[in-house]
Amino acid sequence: MRAVEQALREFADSDRPLVRVLAASGAGPQQVHSYREITRAAQALADRLPRAGAPLRVGVVCANTPEFVVADLALLAAKAVEIPVPLAFSAEQAAGLLEEADLLLVDSAGERRLAEWGRERVVPDHVRVLTVELAELSAAGRPYQVPGTTEDWICKVIHTSGTTSRPKGVQIRAFGIDALLASLHGEMPEQAFTGYLSTVPFSLLIEQVTGLYLVLLDGGQVTLLPPEAELIGTSAEAVRAVLPHLRAARPTALVATPALVAELAHAAKAAVAAGLGVAEELFGTPAVPVLCCGGAPVHPDTLRELDELGVPVYEGYGLSENSSVVAWNTPGNRRIGTVGKPLPHVRVKLGPDGELLVNSTSLFAGYTRDDPSSCLLEDGWLHTGDLATLEDGFVRITGRKKNVIITSAGRNIAPEWVEAQYTRLPFVQAAAVVGNQLTELHGLFVVAPGTDPAAARAEIERFGAEHLSEIEQVRAVHLAEAGGPAFRSYFTVTGRPVRAAIERAIADGTLSLTFS
Repeated sequence: MRAVEQALREFADSDRPLVRVLAASGAGPQQVHSYREITRAAQALADRLPRAGAPLRVGVVCANTPEFVVADLALLAAKAVEIPVPLAFSAEQAAGLLEEADLLLVDSAGERRLAEWGRERVVPDHVRVLTVELAELSAAGRPYQVPGTTEDWICKVIHTSGTTSRPKGVQIRAFGIDALLASLHGEMPEQAFTGYLSTVPFSLLIEQVTGLYLVLLDGGQVTLLPPEAELIGTSAEAVRAVLPHLRAARPTALVATPALVAELAHAAKAAVAAGLGVAEELFGTPAVPVLCCGGAPVHPDTLRELDELGVPVYEGYGLSENSSVVAWNTPGNRRIGTVGKPLPHVRVKLGPDGELLVNSTSLFAGYTRDDPSSCLLEDGWLHTGDLATLEDGFVRITGRKKNVIITSAGRNIAPEWVEAQYTRLPFVQAAAVVGNQLTELHGLFVVAPGTDPAAARAEIERFGAEHLSEIEQVRAVHLAEAGGPAFRSYFTVTGRPVRAAIERAIADGTLSLTFS
């Protein structure tokens, strides 16, 4: 990754802060680690990695900690293949990603998670486990040796969901990340990523791109939530709990999930009603940070409301098969209701059925295993599986090709649009709609703690009748309280519904038992 290497040549041995960790009290950072401290620890770790003829494949089981950053930079220095494993994974899912690993790196949170999974269930017998300890490594480290990449290599294997409980891996090229970073960095406001706040797991490729690599390119710092704080996407309660940390972090940029965008809209309206400045109240800054959003659609009306409150949100679209970002709205080129224009290194077109096809220099190098859900790559064009329209160069995503619901009455429904309507209800933190070959739509609604189930059902029914057509209204309402097991079982860390799991739960009659 040549752009990152160039930034490291400039900043690696400096005293400027690279990683801050917030205090639980919300008073500000409790830890600050410099570029020199982090990169010397990374070099010490790289020096301890075994040297092999073939590229070393290294699993990383870490939380959003300074140790993850150390591990990532160490694997870059060693030109190893990084396999980040989400802590929210089940033991079976983690084992599926690690079955081809040669080595495993863990921090203290990773050690605890490994014990919960059962090490013997997850880690192959031949794999050695190394604990990453920042203080010890930093003291032992020498100056970071920037590798100086001249040849491409598989630098990461990123998980993506499939049709089974074993995730397939997307093989990411170092030169692909390079192409993406050059394009994305050029489209973002100058020095936007000097103060990034990370609120979702680093195991997601987009968070590595924005929360680490764009930060490095700007010579900036990444702020991490307190160790005990839950990351957004691992718990529905985490969205509301992160708001005080936004003020403490004083960010210049962050990538927000749709659920956080909805929460920001509620908080911004409350600030205006109280006569308070929105930027200062929400972010502790005189100016609103660059707020990017992706992963699932946000209702355009929510974005317009935020615009009127002085909080613009820039929606984008991407997928791991393109090393993350494909298109993004930017401060100088934005259209609400779309996911923006393709990045400069990306070309898009529509297939005969409206499927979005992508061609770029950041495309992946294939999957680690075959799966019916895999994207096709034909003649250099990636078949994304997403349905879209193109409007003056802006991309509008209209649904997922394989998600289109065909009811038993033969009616076609795009669930993503329906879900975006229902998540406008203030107590609904996430929604998933299914209904293939069923007589009516079923909806799973994750609601805020303390919500009265009867009142929630009545409001969901009233809202549907008022805002949706007859065929789009959810008739079978299933409720799950935020913080319960349903969120992890039925939603990915980016908030996308796991529809196959929801459909199985409907079939075996267990979905209605999710409310505690």
